[in-house]
Amino acid sequence: MLKNIPPIISPELLSVLNEMGHGDRICIGDGNFPGSSVAGADGAILLRADGHGVPELLDAILQLIPLDEYVDTPAMVMEVMPQDKDLDLPIIDEYKKIVSKYDARGEKAFGSYERFEFYEQAKKCYCILQSGETAIYANLILQKGVVK
Repeated sequence: MLKNIPPIISPELLSVLNEMGHGDRICIGDGNFPGSSVAGADGAILLRADGHGVPELLDAILQLIPLDEYVDTPAMVMEVMPQDKDLDLPIIDEYKKIVSKYDARGEKAFGSYERFEFYEQAKKCYCILQSGETAIYANLILQKGVVK
């Protein structure tokens, strides 16, 4: 056991976050995200966080790693498909509040990918963290910055 490590961070996730270098990315997928197939596409590490939601994982991860200061949008979400445009997605606002606690850019640190481009970008991530999040469109890609 270690001090000051959020208990939601598994030993495997702690190791992955430590292994990641500046510019490496981690995709946190919701419960519907095809984590196994996306990770298998290009050999990303697949970790499971069943029973945990993305907001608490995001908050814990950002206690340990900074977001990349050298890119405009180190936090990327999935754009809503046209047939879902009327859905209320408060979870994205929750992400923005969490990121604002750790990154001075706040909401400006966020960008988005079209759904299928999100999947393509996720295939290039160092790690896919499959959560148990039940909210839809709750997927997020974070780009790690320099630890100073």
